[in-house]
Amino acid sequence: MVAAMDSLLAEQVAFYRAVAAEYSDHAIDETGGSEAAAAIAATALAGDVLELACGPGTWTPLLAERATTLTAVDASPEMLALAARRAPGARFVQADLFAWEPDRRYDGVFFGFWISHVPEDRFDAFWELVRRALKPGGRVVFVDDAFRTADELVYGEDSERIRRRLNDGSTFDIVKVPREPAALERRLSALGWDIRVSTAGPFYWGEGTAFSQETHRDAVDTGSR
Repeated sequence: MVAAMDSLLAEQVAFYRAVAAEYSDHAIDETGGSEAAAAIAATALAGDVLELACGPGTWTPLLAERATTLTAVDASPEMLALAARRAPGARFVQADLFAWEPDRRYDGVFFGFWISHVPEDRFDAFWELVRRALKPGGRVVFVDDAFRTADELVYGEDSERIRRRLNDGSTFDIVKVPREPAALERRLSALGWDIRVSTAGPFYWGEGTAFSQETHRDAVDTGSR
């Protein structure tokens, strides 16, 4: 099971390497995108900021404008090259986020259109990575969508595995989990995060902080009664 998921995640990286040159051709044109973008633009990220899965740099210039320092991480060198053109002052790191460890702590962590590509069995570990990357009191901000086309659902609606197609017709399997915002809030709360998730169309975004250990312990104790 672990080997199968590792293989799928490797194929996901291969897809994003291959799609880099035509990434804009596959953008979602759905109601709610402008609201999501405005919400992210209004967030309070500042200081030393870490961007996870920066992709082609969709959000990187905006983060760079506000940050004292910006470190952007992605597994695809092709995506990193695109992002570096948009935000040349940032520090870029090529790494697999399921194996990478931050070398410092940050005031804020951001990831755009990434959490839906984190499989269920890696979800908790990913959020532990985010916690390790944040300074005490640091903020996390994310944006994503729950959009999957009928053509992608070759494994059924209940599967987190979908199939994406490039312009040349070649196909790749990747992870795409259509997370439900209210359930996402509850799950993050159980993991020790105080994050509010908002929605518009297929898009959702969240912002918040980690509970202190004492607050999280009290919340868990209360919930277990």
